[in-house]
Amino acid sequence: MTPKGEASGSKDFKDRISPRAIEGLARDLKWAWPEFPVEEFSAGATTGLADLEMKGRVVHVADALAAALPGDFTESAGILEKALERPDFDGWIIYPVDDYVARYGIDHPEVALPLIAGLTSRWSCEFAVRPFIELHPELTFEYFDRWIDSDDEHLRRLVCEGSRPRLPWGARLKAFIEDPSPTIRLLDRLVDDPSPYVRKSVANHLNDISKDHPDLAVETATRWLAEIGQCEGSNATVDGQTVGPDAGRRRWIVSHGLRSLVKAGDPGALRLLGFDPEAVVSLTSFRAAPGEIRIGDAVTIELSLTAADSTPVMVDYAIHHAGSATRRSPKVFKLKRTVLEPGVETHFRREHRIREVSVRRIHPGPHLIEVQVNGKILAAATIEVRP
Repeated sequence: MTPKGEASGSKDFKDRISPRAIEGLARDLKWAWPEFPVEEFSAGATTGLADLEMKGRVVHVADALAAALPGDFTESAGILEKALERPDFDGWIIYPVDDYVARYGIDHPEVALPLIAGLTSRWSCEFAVRPFIELHPELTFEYFDRWIDSDDEHLRRLVCEGSRPRLPWGARLKAFIEDPSPTIRLLDRLVDDPSPYVRKSVANHLNDISKDHPDLAVETATRWLAEIGQCEGSNATVDGQTVGPDAGRRRWIVSHGLRSLVKAGDPGALRLLGFDPEAVVSLTSFRAAPGEIRIGDAVTIELSLTAADSTPVMVDYAIHHAGSATRRSPKVFKLKRTVLEPGVETHFRREHRIREVSVRRIHPGPHLIEVQVNGKILAAATIEVRP
């Protein structure tokens, strides 16, 4: 959702929807519509803004827009379309504009969807398009059918990202959680997209599907890889881009798209990626030290593996963080993919800092660390984390 070149990890994340940004939005809309009530809009949009978090600010500014723009959505859409002629009508402040279109234009999909198509290159509209998927599915998919062939990578990505069943921070699309086949048909048309921006969305979409339909996700990924061999030698090159299945691109999408299944040790996903869950691998040493640390400190994980035959391995480690009521929730981290040579002891080492991040609070208590090789737990150790 973040515009290119802008980081999303700032502690002042919400302040990107600021009085200064609102002032710039008012200036753009005044240019597009000389009657735009700048002072009224600015007062409504900034009053109470400081007390709100990011999403609250987005909704607050969108409601102020609704009060300032004409009551007729078609007329308002024309003003916003005119504002798109200004290059500086861009960035984080477009987020409330998207929200306005999604909520106040929901009964006018024939007007709102083309406007979303124009806005998405300024600020990705994957959140804004989701209500239209739910309430106007046939019409929205008609637009998807056009957008998927667009020269604009932002529009092609919107088709894929906007229809993700479990888009982070977005409302879940329950119909696609139950039956993702309509979106798989979209992914089939986007899997060979020339844009990495789009292909990453395809992989993330497949990962969403894998959480509810693991067998279907593996089946889809298997088909994509099989098509590489079927079409090999028949691909054409247009403007320097491969037209048809590209082996490297598809393998990356499959690997990234099945990552949740791989972390969970799913045998089908592991086999598809070349890792045998039944391979005989021996753990010759393992330790997690020190045995007691404070929140924010690091623990060193060291292990050694051997195998009798040449064996591809995916080595991960899982940490079961202590919960507020002794409940543990595992988090799997990638360690290394490699090939064990026959009879050769291979060493692995990783320093992992037990610290709080925006999506995870660390509680004092015992933390279980497990070593996972090709989906199987080979060893475990417990460290004590102090405040």
